Amino acid sequence: QVQLVESGGGLVQPGGSLRLSCAASGSILKINTMAWYRQGPGRERELVAQLTSGGTTNYADSVKGRFTISRSNAESTVYLQMNSLKPEDTAVYYCNVHMLLHGHLFGADYWGQGTQVTVFS
Repeated sequence: QVQLVESGGGLVQPGGSLRLSCAASGSILKINTMAWYRQGPGRERELVAQLTSGGTTNYADSVKGRFTISRSNAESTVYLQMNSLKPEDTAVYYCNVHMLLHGHLFGADYWGQGTQVTVFS
């Protein structure tokens, strides 16, 4: 099977930075799109940033210029560098990876366990 292990969340003051990591492991044949979503209090889960296998990135308007998504050279870990954090960035952040596993015909979405990011004054 497959595991997605997230790390890097925490408490930070406005204007601060955090770096989230999500490492994929298991019987992976191919990783396609990697992304970060978040769900704030009383809100629906929303796409924050996305990175395709071809290197194309896509960001929510609210984080453009502040957040950067990237992946490791081995391409099994996705990062989210978050700078100039604001209180409205407070949420549980989830990584999402679309990948094809050995023995499977089609790819599927897999989710990390979520990591809390709290931005407070």
